[in-house]
Amino acid sequence: MASLLGEKLFEISGQGPAPSKDFYHFVIARNEVMLNMWTISLRRENKYRPPKQLKSTFSDFLLDKQLQYDISNIFGEKILDYSLSLCQGKYDYLDRIPDEILLRIISFLQLKERFVLAQVSKRFRMLCNSEKFWELLVKNDCPDYHSDMEDLGKAMGWKMTYFTFFHSDDTNNNGINNHFNFNSNRRNSASINGTQKQ
Repeated sequence: MASLLGEKLFEISGQGPAPSKDFYHFVIARNEVMLNMWTISLRRENKYRPPKQLKSTFSDFLLDKQLQYDISNIFGEKILDYSLSLCQGKYDYLDRIPDEILLRIISFLQLKERFVLAQVSKRFRMLCNSEKFWELLVKNDCPDYHSDMEDLGKAMGWKMTYFTFFHSDDTNNNGINNHFNFNSNRRNSASINGTQKQ
């Protein structure tokens, strides 16, 4: 699991709360936190002013109420809570697993389970709506798929390929169409099919 932790555990940038126009960059590295601050001002004396930088160890940051207040004021309470959790060694390893590995894991689930998984979080919804997800679904789970369909899948899109050639309405008993915006794809598919039949 340690290999999933990069040199930067977390970073975020943003402008300070109004009326300030100052810009901030907050980084949590392996063993320290850093807050870089740029003064944004039209005054000549501020034009070439270098950024300020605050550095703190994890243990010091957990005790530094002023720095915690600054982070909360600039980026919000949720970012502060998440930062404190990281500094306490509470890592969310699932967030750090690369997409290609998660897609590989998802490929071992049953089709209905994948559709439920898409409702868990924004990331899983994005993955389960990605072209790579539908490509794996078509290639691994559709018995009628053959390699000659590779170019068609790339041109037509793997999601539309699945719903056009491998999905039937009588198997849709779990709201699959609604979860994956199937209705719009179905209309597009019908239009394509109609054009082909003419």
